[in-house]
This record gives sequence, C-alpha cells and structure tokens, in this order.
Amino acid sequence: MRNVLEALLAARNSGKNVVYTALVETRGSTPQKAGASMLVYEDGSQVGTLGGGCVEAEVKRKALENLATGKIEIALFQLDHDYGWDDGLICGGRMTMILAPIRNDESNNYYEQFSKLIHAEKGLTEAVVVDEAVGTPGSRYLIDHNSNIVAIDGDAALNQTIIENLKPIQNRPRAYLVKGISYLPHLPQAHLLVIGAGHVGRKISEYAADVDFKVTVMDDREIYCNRENVPSATEWIVGDFDAVLPKLDINDQTFCVIVTRGHNHDEEALYHLIRRSPKFLGMIGSKRKIRLIFDGLVRNGVEPELLEQVHAPIGLEIGSQTVPEIAMSIVAELIQHRNCIDKKKTPATKTSQA
Repeated sequence: MRNVLEALLAARNSGKNVVYTALVETRGSTPQKAGASMLVYEDGSQVGTLGGGCVEAEVKRKALENLATGKIEIALFQLDHDYGWDDGLICGGRMTMILAPIRNDESNNYYEQFSKLIHAEKGLTEAVVVDEAVGTPGSRYLIDHNSNIVAIDGDAALNQTIIENLKPIQNRPRAYLVKGISYLPHLPQAHLLVIGAGHVGRKISEYAADVDFKVTVMDDREIYCNRENVPSATEWIVGDFDAVLPKLDINDQTFCVIVTRGHNHDEEALYHLIRRSPKFLGMIGSKRKIRLIFDGLVRNGVEPELLEQVHAPIGLEIGSQTVPEIAMSIVAELIQHRNCIDKKKTPATKTSQA
C-alpha cells in the first residue's frame, strides 16, 4: 500500500492523472484478498497488483474509462472463463473493486491523510460503501488507531454508522463487510527486537522481515551485529547487554526474542527485559537451561509470576533440528501471537544455543 500511495502523490504533484483501484471484497478463490491495491496511469502502466492475469487487464481497461469520465465506481468481477481462460487463472471467485480517478485538479486531502496514517505505523482502517442501499457507492472514510474518522471522500452522513460497526485495529482484524460497508484494516507493523546476532538470530531476522516485522537486532559483538551479517534488520545495536537493554525503547507492542550465544547472556537479557512488559518475550533453550535461568532470576529478586509470562522454550512444536527449522518455528509463534490467535502455547523442541 505504501508504494501505491507514494506513487499516487508523486503523480498528483507532477500533474499526472491516475486511477486508484483496490479490492474491497472477495468471495471464493481469488488471486488477491480485500485490501490489495493498484495505481493505473494514463498510459496503462501500473504500480501495485491485483493478482495479474486477464482480470487485471480488465481492471485497467475499466480504470481508464473511469479516468475519462471522472466517475468513482464499485465494479464486480467474476473470475470465470472471461478472466482466466488464456492463462489458466480460473479461480472461480468474485472480486469487488473500487475504481477512483485522481485528476490533477482534485483538491481534497484524502490521500495525503492516508499516507500520513500509513507512515505513522499505528494502523488504520479504510471503510468503503459498496451498497447503494446504504449510501453513495465509493464513499470512503479513513479511521485512525483511536477509532476517529480523520478523512472523508464522499457522504459524511454515514459517520455514526461507520464507527458503530468498526472492529478495533488493536484486534488485528481481517477485511470484513458489514451492512453494505467494506472495512479494510491496514495493520500496524510489529516491532521485533532480536537479542543475539548469531546463526539463529540472523535467520529469525530474515524470516520475520519477510512476514512484515520491523526488525532490530542487538548484540555485544560488532562482527556479527551489522548490516552485512543481518541485512534483513532495519537497525543494528552493538554494546554490552547491561548497558544497552535498560535504555531501549520497549513497550506493549514490542516483540522480544532472546537467542544469545550462552546461558549467562540469556539470563542477563531476560533480567533487563522481563519488567518492561513487552507484547511478547521469548527465550531459546532446553527445559533444563530455562529452569536454571529462572531459578537464578528468582534468587535475584524477579517475581515468579513474571516468569510465567515468558515463552520458553520459544517456538512451535514442529520437530525442528536445523537452524532454519528452529528459526521458522520461532517466527511461526511470533505470527501466531501477533495475529491474536487464541491458543495455548505449544512448547518447542529442545534447541541448541544461538
């Protein structure tokens, strides 16, 4: 979404006419799900994708028609022989889209506000009217993470209805349709702090970045904690654990994973993080190692009830043995926790140190 909005604003600033298209509802099997977006230029080029295939070509054709008329439209595409026969894309589903021309004489600030909310990284929801029995089809509303409507492109009379059916972004909902209004959540990017830049830490960072975590890696060894060794991270912090960890910005939206090279460093890191109340705190290791670390922390004044909140051994049970498998099991648990799946944690297999 970010790249589509950046391209849209750049086109407006340079006087180019474009069409913003987005999936507002899907049913059955479709190449993309609600929330996917694409920007179409006058020459037929694009930024973003709605899944490729003939349906994307048809969306472009209709988008250019809308650009000529200036009309915002809610369009339905049935994925049958008409939109997939030539390239085998017969999904059998249904895609409902908004096609919104953005002309260079337009003065509203809807997309500027959209871009600001995306860059704020706190999450937002876009609501789109799709049923004319409810209101003007194509009317849109931007709702911030505090459930406030901050921008409207269309019918302002529906504000109360929009809020009444809103699911809090903190619950990380998927796209949903209520009473003719499509709600498209844009979830905040979760921040992951990886303590330890060894083999496991590097692989965790890679997999986590691939599933949209913003990764910071921390270690006391500069030879490992750097851009070349952990290219998937966005920040690399080098220093002694005792000096660095108490000063880091950690809050109730931060995920923390402890995968250092030894028991002493793991215990040190856990001691400094356990009272910071991160959203998730996990540590690698065998059950015996974890018991020894927990006993040591209790002797140093850490309350036993705090230790009950630690995910240790970290990782879902998949019989992992190799470094990639161990990292995959850990990131799978992070995804499960981030997506608010209400399941009891399944303990990991015994794993070696990072």
